[in-house]
Amino acid sequence: MVKFSKSLVALLVAAATATPALAADYSGDIHKNDYKWMQFNLMHTIDQLPYSKSAGGYNDTYMEMEFGGRSGMWDLYGYVDVFDVLNNRHDDKHQGDNLYMKFAPRLSLDALTGKDLSFGPVQELYIANLNSIGGPDGLFESFIGLGSDVQVPWFGKVGMNLYARHVQEGATTGWNGYQYSMNWFKPFYTFSNQSFLAYQGYLDYMFGAKDTSADGTGFFHGLYWHSDRYAVGYGLKYFNDVYGLQNGVYGLKTTGFGHYFDVTYKF
Repeated sequence: MVKFSKSLVALLVAAATATPALAADYSGDIHKNDYKWMQFNLMHTIDQLPYSKSAGGYNDTYMEMEFGGRSGMWDLYGYVDVFDVLNNRHDDKHQGDNLYMKFAPRLSLDALTGKDLSFGPVQELYIANLNSIGGPDGLFESFIGLGSDVQVPWFGKVGMNLYARHVQEGATTGWNGYQYSMNWFKPFYTFSNQSFLAYQGYLDYMFGAKDTSADGTGFFHGLYWHSDRYAVGYGLKYFNDVYGLQNGVYGLKTTGFGHYFDVTYKF
């Protein structure tokens, strides 16, 4: 049986705010608040980690199809990345692995049971799932656990999920470690034409895995301008032993900062 860290479970339910939860109302039609969105992001990265210290920085230009939405009991987020989209011989992904996918569906326990399960700042509870597919060595990992939407001061609604990690392919298959993830999107300044600036980002913290030499962290901070159809942004990502690879082992740099530049078209 998979056991979760009590200290990380506490993060999901901590009453760090006096703001009451905005509980979901699933009386009547559970589809009344459905929505969906999709956008294409042209991304350029500088010093993305990990990379070989002898080779220097890792830079890439890639196309990302990003999507999400809500349909009744189901909440969904996902993206598909195509690396070296310009087929540039100077791209560090040139003639290498060129496809990566992430899908993160969540099943609402409030909608499933027809009951308001909110408490304190916690708005809604989910059975959370995450699937990572692609990348080097046939990566295929699945995560499952408990998710929530939490009302946080200034940020508003923040998604928080605590997963158990299951490795489908690789040297060490089976249940293998845990991951805590959170994400946010906070508009903080609106212009006269209704375009706005937003602070958006995410945190992924993987720990307790047998096939890694350390705990791994990815912490992304993005500043984006949004209009109805377009977005332009810059993101600074902090890596700390990313993917659980201890910095310096195998000649890899796995701790430091990477830069992400993005132009988006929204459908």
